[in-house]
Amino acid sequence: LLYLSGVIFRRRTIMLWGTVTGAAALAVQMAGIILRWWESYQIGYGHAPLSNLYESLVFAAWAIMLIYLIMEHRTKQRALGVFPALFAFLAMAYASFSTGVSSKIQPLLPALKSNWLIAHVVTCFIGYAAFAVSFSISILYITRESKRDISGSAHSLLPDLRQLDEINYQMVLFGFLWLSLGIITGSFWADLAWGAYWSWDPKETWSLITWLIYAALLHARTMKGWRGNRVAWL
Repeated sequence: LLYLSGVIFRRRTIMLWGTVTGAAALAVQMAGIILRWWESYQIGYGHAPLSNLYESLVFAAWAIMLIYLIMEHRTKQRALGVFPALFAFLAMAYASFSTGVSSKIQPLLPALKSNWLIAHVVTCFIGYAAFAVSFSISILYITRESKRDISGSAHSLLPDLRQLDEINYQMVLFGFLWLSLGIITGSFWADLAWGAYWSWDPKETWSLITWLIYAALLHARTMKGWRGNRVAWL
């Protein structure tokens, strides 16, 4: 709400408070993740809070805001925070209020009792979080490009198109590398748990499809010189 209000009313002070609030929420959420990890040991299960949909959504929201706040610190562009904050909010809202998502700490299935699980989930979700931030920047790029005269509008707070394109590329490349690590660590975990590196499970297949789409984007940018609008839409 603070990021959005700051952009709508063109008040940088409100956006600063968005950053402060986002950083505070990130710290509280990190404490919550650590506490949940500790509590799992207290009740005898003893595993990282990365084993079900609820815990994955919580970690995803945390990762999105972490990556965004680091990017904001580097670029000094607080107007970019509207959509990453929104995506983190929606992930937390779904985790908290969906009747199909259980927030109880549960024992691990035998196949999940591996350190490869932690490596796989962390690397994958850092990649997905980077892609979420990239998606945010792409939306802003497309809306920014559509406004030819931005003086006096909320779009005047955004970086120019060239900078948005460069930030977008960095986020895609960052996410692509982490997703690649996620797929590799996942294959090692699958081999230990089920005796096969790859079994064309729906999750594996969609991870590969996602990887191929972003690989095509990076290839088109590097080899074909794609920039700006094409990359943003893809």
